[in-house]
Amino acid sequence: MIDAAYRRRSDRIEHRDIVVHEVPGFRPLTLDLVVPVDAPVPVPVLVWVHGGAWLFGSPKQPAEWLMEADPFTAAIRAGFAVASAQYRLSGEAHFPAQLDDVKAAVRWLRREGDRVGVDRERIGVWGESAGGHLASMVALTGDDQDDSGVGAAVCWYAPSNLLTMQSQAHPLATIDHDAADSPESLLIGAPLTENPGPGRAASPITYVTAAAPPMLLIHGDQDLVVPVGQSEELAAALTTAGAEVELSVVPGADHCFGGVPVEPVVRDSLAFFTRVLAA
Repeated sequence: MIDAAYRRRSDRIEHRDIVVHEVPGFRPLTLDLVVPVDAPVPVPVLVWVHGGAWLFGSPKQPAEWLMEADPFTAAIRAGFAVASAQYRLSGEAHFPAQLDDVKAAVRWLRREGDRVGVDRERIGVWGESAGGHLASMVALTGDDQDDSGVGAAVCWYAPSNLLTMQSQAHPLATIDHDAADSPESLLIGAPLTENPGPGRAASPITYVTAAAPPMLLIHGDQDLVVPVGQSEELAAALTTAGAEVELSVVPGADHCFGGVPVEPVVRDSLAFFTRVLAA
């Protein structure tokens, strides 16, 4: 049996609660998968990774602001399957547990995807904020040898270098990223300023190489939570390494694209995935 719940709707087939990772002492980790009902199979699949400062959130309860644009339905209409991945939050386990969990979802899709109509060779990863950080980490550290490699990544306003978050902070920001109780410190399980090694190990920029898959980084220039310099820094490093990267800075947008319509960002993200995965 693949999953605990199966439902066929007018535009999609839903597979709920697929167990992809079992950690001793912790509940089984699952993903929810939706596949276009009328698309030729196998279809490319996008692994969605939710945000929430590694402290909050659930793939089963997408944020209201996000669902106003409903990127999942938009992805289905564009011919993609969408897998919403679950991961342990920082209050449950420290990094790299979160990365291990998202990679477990990718591995399941690469090993079992043909059973549910998805193309094991055309997997993208897509995340926002903390989920964008994990999407970057999967893209930059995934390995085809252990079935954790992906073909593309779209990262919305994602932390890319934990050690430079505070120095790049917006002048109006109220978050002290270097504090002992900051989301970054809680992620690594120790004060960031006193533990640069773990902070560096948890930073996507550490793993940039020319072999990185195509990446699209989208960030608001008025982000008060994750400074836009984070995406600019990662884009510059990828360009220097010779990797394929696109950077889109959204004028007037705060975190979660506050202050601007989200639909155009969704369209741009899916157009990128279509070009690099589905064409």
